[in-house]
Amino acid sequence: MDITRQEAQERIDAWTRRVIDNDDGRLRASAVAITVVRRGVDRGIYIARRPKSLRNHSYQFALPGGRLDPGEDATQAALRELHEEIGIELGDEAVLGVLDDYETRSGYLMTPIVCWVDDDPPVAPSPAEVDELFFITFDELRRPPVFSRIPESPRTLVALNIAGGRVHAPTAAVIYQFAEVVLAGRDTRVHDLEQPVFAWK
Repeated sequence: MDITRQEAQERIDAWTRRVIDNDDGRLRASAVAITVVRRGVDRGIYIARRPKSLRNHSYQFALPGGRLDPGEDATQAALRELHEEIGIELGDEAVLGVLDDYETRSGYLMTPIVCWVDDDPPVAPSPAEVDELFFITFDELRRPPVFSRIPESPRTLVALNIAGGRVHAPTAAVIYQFAEVVLAGRDTRVHDLEQPVFAWK
């Protein structure tokens, strides 16, 4: 099952996103790009596995993204990181909207920016940022999430069986919300979904 850009835009426009107050600066502001592209007959998004050499979150799955530079807003940061990390350069016209803020256990305020491209722009992953890049189709994104519990938290852990492995929150949480809100048209919140202990650092 496929959806059009117009359908996706209407669902995001009808969405009232959850914003986390960070006026005190207790969290490090960051943004990620959930970027829809078309490859052949399939639409999907890109996620990356980080290099093992990184000091933080090494070899974990992640959307293109990172911290906001001084003077940037979340959209500007997401588009910049998308270009720097995987080589896709987009303008504001590609942005459909913004999903819920998500607070990570490692102290980041993650803002997901949804972009849409009706073609297959070339990619050039940065070796310093990307160990391997994966194209995840809409059909894969519609797979049921895996919910579980851990003794360290009362919250429900979320994971997705995609990219030939298991993707955990925070990446799994924001991708799951994208699949629910944009692809399925459901009002689903994810701020209470937990991350595995290895992602708390």
